[in-house]
This record gives sequence, C-alpha cells and structure tokens, in this order.
Amino acid sequence: MNKKPKIILDTDPGGDDIFALLWLQSLVRQNLAEIVAITTAQGNVEAEVTFACASQVMGLLGLESSIPLGKGVICQQLEIGDAAYIHGNDGMGGLSGTLPKSQHNFEIAPAADEVIIEQLSASPGQITIIAIAPLTNLAAAEEKCPGILKLAKEIIIMGGAFQVPGNVTANAEFNIGFNPEAAEIVFQSRTDIVVLPLDITNKLIFTPEMAVELTKEQQNHSISKFVMALTEFMTKTSLVYRQTEGKNGFLIHDAATIAYLFYPETLLLQRGNVEIELNGKLTKGQTFLDHRHFPKSQSNSWVALEVDNYNLLACFIEDLKHL
Repeated sequence: MNKKPKIILDTDPGGDDIFALLWLQSLVRQNLAEIVAITTAQGNVEAEVTFACASQVMGLLGLESSIPLGKGVICQQLEIGDAAYIHGNDGMGGLSGTLPKSQHNFEIAPAADEVIIEQLSASPGQITIIAIAPLTNLAAAEEKCPGILKLAKEIIIMGGAFQVPGNVTANAEFNIGFNPEAAEIVFQSRTDIVVLPLDITNKLIFTPEMAVELTKEQQNHSISKFVMALTEFMTKTSLVYRQTEGKNGFLIHDAATIAYLFYPETLLLQRGNVEIELNGKLTKGQTFLDHRHFPKSQSNSWVALEVDNYNLLACFIEDLKHL
C-alpha cells in the first residue's frame, strides 16, 4: 500500500491559495495526505497578513494547534507590488472578520526557512514541498543551508508562463516575477522541479455554480458559507481585472499543484531546463524553455503544458465535499 504523502505547503493566501489548502485538507480527512507544516510567504499580501490569513483558515479547519506555521522571510527590494487588489487587503476578500481569530503570534512564530530546514533535515527524502507563493522562503532555506532542498522528496511549484502572457507583467507570472532571484536559486537547487504554469492554470475556472454544487448538502456549515462568500468576491475581482475571458468565475491557479500530486492523469508534462530572466528591462521574471531541436546538456524541471481541466475541477469539487 502506498504511503500517504507528507507535505509542507508554502503559501501566500490569497484566494486561490486558500482553495488549494482546502483541497489538501479534504485529502487529509480522507487519510490520503499528511500536512507536516505550513509556511507563509510575502506575496499576494504582506507577510504579516498572509500569516494571519493562513492562521485563520487553519482555525476554520481545526488545524490551529496541530500543524507548525512559519512566518515568511521578508524580501526588501521589490519591483513588483502585492496583489491585494485581487485578493483583498486581508488576503481573503474582507472575510477575515467572519473566521476564528488567529491563534498564532507573528512576532514569536518560527521563520519559514527554519521550518523548512528543520522538517527536511528530520525526514530526508520523505517530504514533498508544494510551493504556491513567491519562492523567497525556499531560496532562503537553500542559502542558509546549501543542499537542503535536495532533501525534499519532490518540489512542486505553481509558477511561470511559457507559451502564454504573464499576469503581473506582459511576460512574468506573479510567483516568479515577485522575486525572480529566489526562483533562480530554487531552480538551480535540483534537477526535478515540477512546474504548474499559467499555460494550464489559466484553464482552471471555478464558477459560482460549482460553489453551489459543492456546498448544497451543508449550506449552513461555516466552511460552506466561507467558500460561497470567497467565491463571490474572487469572481467579481477576476471579472474586473479580465482574468477569465469574461467567464463568470475565478482562476484556482494553485490547486493545480494538488492535482499533480493526487490526480496526475489530468496533466501532461514536458521535460526541460527552466531558466529565469533576471536582468531584462521588459522581461525580468520571465520563464523560458528552449524548444529548439538540438542536444540539451541539462534539464532541471518537468513543466505541465496540457491539462484535462474538466476532470481536474470535477475531482476538486468532489474532494472538497469531505470537509
């Protein structure tokens, strides 16, 4: 019998981050996964806010005392601002007042890079890192303890844009573009990074109708009410910022990482060497794969370029009913 995956979730909640956490926890409740730590990152909103947001969602799910929560490493020199205009100033569409108060103290919480180092050192080759945020925490861990990321069983990243436009600049996807130097460190750390880019996540539109289907059996449950309200908020901002080609819904980008681990049949991946542009005036943060037909001396990644979005979303909806 296969062992259930042990997972560190590195996240910057964020609406789609929250839905990824909900999906992961639904799999935990089916005894199919184990979350060993959650680390928050500066990204969609400021580090203190992503920390508080994660803490509150953990409280909603009953996880506030059972799983370590690390606070994000601060990146001082940023060229790209946060995405509060999409996710709300609290990272959850103004819904923080409807959830349990945070039970974690940011000031005394362990740093995310230290949590990553501690967990990987204690269980080498056993823990999968799911990174759905800028890669600041992972890069900080690697710089502080060179070679530590090689101790992960696998690293799965939502990030990049290869054959589609970026979503934070014309060419860069947010998680990579927010801190491209960190992304460069992570992609150089090992040769089997799994990448779920905008090329496939742009097809993962979660609609209000899907939310109704998901929650209809327990409409008055606190999680159901939160899902409905967050879906309504994210749908409105996604339409305003033209993220879904006018379709009523929002993109659950980060959920693709969960699908890779538990529903790999929904994705088709290509082997290649992902490179990050660090200096370009117009292309900083862009991700590249060389598609020319000549011998390549190295590869560092598996990149998803096709997705069965209908079945992925169907699995997502059915699993979340276990919450």
